Formats: sequence, structure tokens, C-alpha cells
Amino acid sequence: MGLKSMVLESWENLRVTGFAFGTFTNAWKALDALGIGDTLREQHILLRGSVATSMISGISSPLRSFSNPQPNMPQGHEVRCVGRTVLLETLANELPHGTVRFCSKVVSIEEQGYFKLIHLADGSVVKTKVLIGCDGVNSIVAKWLGLQEPLSAGRSATRGHVVFKESEGHSFDPTFLQFFGDGCRAGLLPLNKSTGEAIEEDPAEIKQYIVKKLGKAPKQVIDAIEKTHNESIASSPLRFRSPLNILFGNISKENVCVAGDALHPMTPDIAQGGNAALEDGVTLARCLSRALLRNAPNEKEGYNNIKEGLDKYAKERRWRSFELITTAYIVGVIQEGRGTVSKFIRDKLWSPYLAGIVLKRAEFDCGKLDI
Repeated sequence: MGLKSMVLESWENLRVTGFAFGTFTNAWKALDALGIGDTLREQHILLRGSVATSMISGISSPLRSFSNPQPNMPQGHEVRCVGRTVLLETLANELPHGTVRFCSKVVSIEEQGYFKLIHLADGSVVKTKVLIGCDGVNSIVAKWLGLQEPLSAGRSATRGHVVFKESEGHSFDPTFLQFFGDGCRAGLLPLNKSTGEAIEEDPAEIKQYIVKKLGKAPKQVIDAIEKTHNESIASSPLRFRSPLNILFGNISKENVCVAGDALHPMTPDIAQGGNAALEDGVTLARCLSRALLRNAPNEKEGYNNIKEGLDKYAKERRWRSFELITTAYIVGVIQEGRGTVSKFIRDKLWSPYLAGIVLKRAEFDCGKLDI
């Protein structure tokens, strides 16, 4: 938007956690607003739809199309699996040289008049008009704002990434495969035409556990997991922010706000964490640029403009974040529940409607950026 900014990155290079994530229609609208949508489309295949399979019976549902769904489902969705490294590098390449400052771990935040002083681990201090916390689930900025610590979901997620030999490729259709049963949920996403995501436990044991849990899943899915190298397996406990904390807590205060996982950590059950973060970025850029580009005769007036812009951002993102966190949590409880009622709802009633719920949450349009 023509405004100078600085990204403080604690690592010594572009950090990538995870291997890929599902990008839905709402994410592509945000990426188009940033001007990089078409670049990413060229590198990632369009998924045709999703298929849900019971790991108990081995019975699969019919293909539920993303572009031409069944009745009661949103129409015309764009869904792709995007490599995190590709996305991060594409975003970084659009920034002016020197925007990202590496080895810059934030340790504390101090107020100085209308500015914030950011103290870094190396002893240096950055003075800023605006502080945006995009520092993840353990956000220091969120703590400064007074937001509560994220809650444990009582579940864990394991991700793996397998690369097939170029000579053989893989045999998967461009389809999102989902598997349910026995208190466990699994999924598989093809990234492109030739290739198919940390816990202290042994990755080999995790892999064996997953294969056992998959039960009557198709052989090609089992083979893909067995081919996954142990070093490509990562597992972590799932956490989420209390929806009530989103509604009544400080998403922004003064000239400080949070975005991404620092704002709305959620379980991955509707695959919207990364998508929502992209929405945050576009909304924040629009609200903040209008505030900063407004004439301000003095520092106090400029500060008030910034506060007004961040308040608008918080107002726009509060209910959206509440909706996504709540939906993801409820979907996860039903999908992985072990109780008799949960199993009945999941196996008999839930699968036909799951894709519709996920796509409905992806209909959101964060708007454009007028540069």
C-alpha cells in the first residue's frame, strides 16, 4: 500500500513450519488482492472435490465436487493444496529489499509516548508507530494485549509429506481424501502432479500407529504413508483460543494488534487457520493504510488515526474469528468422538454435510486493496 514496514523474524532465514496447507476460495480472494494468486495457481493443481471414507467399513461417499457441488452446498469453490515454502517465498519476493529483519527475536514491549519500543534478544531496540503481532500461538504481543493463553483441545495432529520419484509420480486423483472412525480422522491432499507434513515420540512408531488406525482405507493411501520418510513426520498437540476471549478480549489496543495464529489459533478440522490469516492481512492492510495515509497535523492525531484503524480491523475480524474457531472445535469433537452418540452422528448423519460446512465457511470475501 506504499507504506514502509519491517518484519521481525526470529529465525536466521524464512521459517517454514509444516509442509503445505489447503487453500480455499477465501484464501484465493486474499491472494488475488495481494497480486500473487495467478503465480501460485500455476504451481498447484486444482482439486476436483472430496471423498469421505469410513475406516471401519471401508465404504466411501460419492465425490462431492468443489466446482459443481450437490444441493445445499455452496457453488463454485477453488481449492488447492499449496506448498508453504512456495507461498512464503512468493510473498517475500514481493517485499522491498531489507523489509525482513532476521535473527530478531522479540523479548519485551515498552511504551514511549505515542510509540512502542520493541526490545530484541540481541539487545537492540526498534521504535515503531504500529506493532502487529503475527508471532503465532505463543504470541508475546497477544500476552501484552492481555489475551488468555490458548486452550488444549485434548487431541494431537500428525502431518507427513511424501515425495514420489519423478519417474513414477503418484496415482492420486486431484481429490481431497478424508477418513473417519475409531476416534481418529485422517486426510490426504495431492500437492501437484508429481509429489504428494514434532513430537518427542519415535516417528516410526507414529507411522505404524496411523497405518493401524486407518483400518480399511484404500491401499494407495496406506502405501503413501508407509513411503513417508520418518524425518518428514511431525506431530503436535492442538490448541485453540477461547471463542469468548475473542469476543471480549483485546484484539487491538492503542497502536497494537494481533493477526494469524496470534489472534485465532484453532484446530485444523475445517482447514481455515492459514486461510483466515491471509484474510487478516488484507483487512489489516486496508484499515491501517487508510488511517496512516490520512493527514495528521501532529503525533497525537496520527496516533488516534492508527487506533481508529486498528479498532476497525478488530471489529471486522472479531466475529469472523469467533465463527471459525467455534465451528472447527465442534466439527473436531463430532468427527473424533468415541461416544455412542458421537459415532452415530458422525457415521450416519455427518459425512454428507461436512463438505458443505467447510465450503460455507470458505465463502468469505476479505475485499480488495485499493493501491
